[in-house]
Amino acid sequence: MRNSKKLSLLTIMLVLFISAIAQDAINYQTPPKDIADLLLAKPTPGVSIDSKAAWMLLSERNSYPTVDELGQPEIRIAGLRLNPNNFSPSRLNYINNFILKNLKTEQEIKVQGLPSNLLAGNVNWNPSETKIAFTNTTASGVDLYVIDVASQKAVRISKKAVNTVLGAPYTWADDNTIIYKSATQLATNAPKKSITPKGPTIQQNLGKTAPSATFQDLIKSPYDEQLFEFYATSQLVQNKSGIETNIGKPVIVASFVLSPDKKYLLQKTIKKPFSYLVTAFGFPSTVAITDLKGTVVKILAELPSTETTPSGNDNTQNVQRLFDWRDDEAATITWATPLDSGLIKNKMDYHDAVFSLSAPFTGTAKELFKTQMRYSGTSWGNNSIALVQEVSRTKQVGRVSRYNSSTNNLEKLYERNLTDAYNNPGTAVTTKNEFGRQVILTTDNGNKLLMNNITGSSPKGDLPFLAKFDLSTKQNEIIWRCQEGVYEYITDVLDANKLVLLSRKESQKDAPNFYLKNLMLRIADRQLTSFKNPYPALDGVTKQKISYKRTDGVDLTGDLYLPKGYNKEKDGLLPVLMWAYPREFNNAADAAQVRGSQSRFTTISWASPIFYVTQGYAVLDNAEFPIVAASADKKPNDNFVAQLQMNAEAAINKLTDLGVGDKNRVAVGGHSYGAFMTANLLAHTNLFKAGIARSGAYNRTLTPFGFQNEDRTYWQAPQLYFEMSPFSYADKIKTPILLIHGDTDDNPGTFPINSERLYNAIKGNGGTVRFVFLPYEAHSYRGKENLLHMLWEQYTWLEKYVKR
Repeated sequence: MRNSKKLSLLTIMLVLFISAIAQDAINYQTPPKDIADLLLAKPTPGVSIDSKAAWMLLSERNSYPTVDELGQPEIRIAGLRLNPNNFSPSRLNYINNFILKNLKTEQEIKVQGLPSNLLAGNVNWNPSETKIAFTNTTASGVDLYVIDVASQKAVRISKKAVNTVLGAPYTWADDNTIIYKSATQLATNAPKKSITPKGPTIQQNLGKTAPSATFQDLIKSPYDEQLFEFYATSQLVQNKSGIETNIGKPVIVASFVLSPDKKYLLQKTIKKPFSYLVTAFGFPSTVAITDLKGTVVKILAELPSTETTPSGNDNTQNVQRLFDWRDDEAATITWATPLDSGLIKNKMDYHDAVFSLSAPFTGTAKELFKTQMRYSGTSWGNNSIALVQEVSRTKQVGRVSRYNSSTNNLEKLYERNLTDAYNNPGTAVTTKNEFGRQVILTTDNGNKLLMNNITGSSPKGDLPFLAKFDLSTKQNEIIWRCQEGVYEYITDVLDANKLVLLSRKESQKDAPNFYLKNLMLRIADRQLTSFKNPYPALDGVTKQKISYKRTDGVDLTGDLYLPKGYNKEKDGLLPVLMWAYPREFNNAADAAQVRGSQSRFTTISWASPIFYVTQGYAVLDNAEFPIVAASADKKPNDNFVAQLQMNAEAAINKLTDLGVGDKNRVAVGGHSYGAFMTANLLAHTNLFKAGIARSGAYNRTLTPFGFQNEDRTYWQAPQLYFEMSPFSYADKIKTPILLIHGDTDDNPGTFPINSERLYNAIKGNGGTVRFVFLPYEAHSYRGKENLLHMLWEQYTWLEKYVKR
């Protein structure tokens, strides 16, 4: 008996010992105070200003929800994540308060009549900018509110609960009328899952080619189909001054868009059979025009499931697409049709044709123009101006042309590599027309476009600009550019003739604020906001954009942060945290361009590595890691790993040459594709002391129909998929690596199993690895306790394996 008790005790101790080895379960931890304070700093309010610069709406949010809030009920179907109790997406980052600011008196006024526990979203001004609508989410439903700007009072206008499950939930029809999607039942009536299924779940394919991206949260059973139909079904309602009238019958409305003349609706409605391979927006659908009573005026297309979309960056289904209203006409619909059966490899002079059909929609569609590349949209304007965009993702080329309605020809205005930031002329400024639609603005008697480039990349760093593009000479003349030493860009053009502008300006020391500018009168800018620095812990931290070359001559840059009070001669070499995200380029010249500005104010998001500069680390953020095609007939990823190594070596050598970084104490980290990069660097080099990889994909065979910008499939390039997968070399990962993943990652390709399997592979081969699974977190993390713990994990990892 005594021996039996000893054996039982020994067994229990052995089980506890094995459990301790298998899992290191701990309570939530918090990082050092400076790091925690940076994370939890109150966010700067969101800003929305009317077109007359008379009123400003300030939207305040809490920093991060608690894990308890994230843990509320959620269902995941058809690529959606829904709160089953209120017909809305789950886990949104809501607005918690509204403040109106009179820009003439500079008085800030708290909006009256707001719900006591405000969870607001979907904020939109009415056409004359006298009212502001928003949705408010409660435990049991979503309500629609309107703020009257003059009285600064909010009133609930919806009697029926709003359904926000799919797409935009409402639109302003006029100053007093809103059309919105309403829920058709109480959430308590949702289908109940039977314990005993009626049979197995079966999928089949009868010879059709259906390459599928690795979407998550898909429909998996007949019960999921019932749930999706229940929650996605809505009733369109017209609410005019509080009086609600149904439009048509309840259907699954994917989208609805009002015609410029406010007489018709362009509706896309989802129909069965629901797909088990793609998300809701890829389900079979009907595209139709209805009147405001819901009567079908014209069925434009019956679209199949997008399952059959061919793989490849520039391929598309052989069906009509991109249905939209012309903004410059009362009621004209446009769409594109492929001329190459959807396969870009088919040799054609033109790959797409664009058609139009005008009210009453009984005639024959008119062909407007054809595009040589894949059509991607049209920006319509007054005075017969229209800008047509076409693109080749494979070649990384974009083109903008002027459409001539009298000849139906396209006149090329400019074309550039999409990765060529220096030669980006900007985006054409728009203005409201008589229909209240945004259309292209022209100046100088219609001969020039006003172009706004909010990035303004240059060899000196980003310097945003405003320019005039001459339609005859096709030259861009810059009329205003951000001064060096600050970062300022134009957010809105209030008066194109007098050049009255709204701008957002910041510097390394000054937090971003909004200004009123007048370029014609050349008077001093008027500051409209006075937001203060929310990050006092970063006072004294220095930032500089450093430049360096990798061994093949490609120029690189990165943002280097050094601790407060750091003195190179006194403090010596610092431990380094390098953070990066690889990007593909078809040519070295574009890859070498300077991106970003050292004059920007440092802001901290949960994902940032800058936290650790407060703990004595040199932080190299936004380290450029270009992956460049070796020649025109090669693809960037053909030598992916070798280029990762060149990028890393160049950065480490630069920090060494500067005399600030200790090359023997460098950690590398990244999120998503940056995590994929991190694991590859640790598998193939000995450059680092440790790595931090968050929410990555590590086995490319799990994304067999392409990933990132790689459009070759696994079966076309199996060796490439093997060699780019760090999982294939898990036995070589001996450098300590910290794996972090949200347990409900929703990003295509980065299934949590990636981190689980890589952890087991490294562990099985004797590597040093720690795996942190964050509860209720998707691809982007949000929970306060989870984020504090994540920062603690990263801090502890760096202190243990890098700093010492």
